[in-house]
Amino acid sequence: MPDATSTAPTALVTGATAGIGLSFAHQLARRGHDLVLVARDRARLDEVATELRTTYGVEVEVLPADLADREQLGRVEQRLRDPERPVDLLVNNAGFGLKGRFLDNDIDAETGMLEVLVTAVLRLSHAALGPMSERGRGGVINVSSVAAFLPRGTYSAAKAWVNSFSEWAANEYRDRGVRVMALCPGFTKTEFHARMEVGRGSAPDFLWLDADDLVAQALADYDRGRVYSVPSTQYKVITGLARVVPNRVLQRLQALGRR
Repeated sequence: MPDATSTAPTALVTGATAGIGLSFAHQLARRGHDLVLVARDRARLDEVATELRTTYGVEVEVLPADLADREQLGRVEQRLRDPERPVDLLVNNAGFGLKGRFLDNDIDAETGMLEVLVTAVLRLSHAALGPMSERGRGGVINVSSVAAFLPRGTYSAAKAWVNSFSEWAANEYRDRGVRVMALCPGFTKTEFHARMEVGRGSAPDFLWLDADDLVAQALADYDRGRVYSVPSTQYKVITGLARVVPNRVLQRLQALGRR
């Protein structure tokens, strides 16, 4: 558990045992952050925590929680509000996708995804932004998606909410010393698509990003005070085109990344 007397900044990362969240944990530890790691699997959390302590000499707290469960989510909210152990950076990274289209998915699965992608981001941001605003410092990185700019069902709709919320919060709390940024990666080489039972061949090779590279770019953008981080040239082009190409045309591509 992080030492309450430590002068090192503390970052809380959700979905911290794999992929983008794991890369955030490593790169923030390398920067000297103590960490609070949130994920569902206690064994994996403990394994990652031991590796981070050994490699970087930082303090690491593990907080097992399923963010689709309001009671477990509440424990993470309480940790963010703890005045004795302030959190300087919240990384809302936890998430998952559904392979099928809306009517092909079970409604409980759709609701669970909404809970993690929207409700958890809302509640954890609320828990973090209050203390940060009072202290006059802190930040939130919300991991969104390039899908937010595209018509791709409920996942895109949820990520569009994350973008809108993040942009509003960035402007709302900037004068209080708090930074908020939406990170919008595209296809990334992580467990995310494997859990959806989607193969790498579902999208062209040039679209697949390295998690460590995109997190390094995200942290550089955060340091610069950017409101949005869209890693890689190809996805900057795609998001730019998405603003001018009609949705009825873009919607024809929604099978990309689902096979």
